[in-house]
Amino acid sequence: MSVAITGNATARESLAYVGYLEKKYNRKLKSLDINLDGDYADLHYEFEKAPFERIRRITGYLVGTMDQWNDGKRAEEHDRVKHDTSTGFEKL
Repeated sequence: MSVAITGNATARESLAYVGYLEKKYNRKLKSLDINLDGDYADLHYEFEKAPFERIRRITGYLVGTMDQWNDGKRAEEHDRVKHDTSTGFEKL
């Protein structure tokens, strides 16, 4: 993580800003720019990318993958009707 400070700030203050942002948003910081001007602190920050897993509704269940499904549930997913979503909207 990179921290850039403009103005008079101690390392302890910058760590306090890092701790505050990471706790508030529950994410890890990638970079933090601190611009101190008197009593005001202007913070510009960027977070690390969060892992994202796609979740879909399949046969009434919210799932990311079907790895844990038994044979019956896999057959139910295979037999379901899949609807075409590309009809009529391309002309709008």
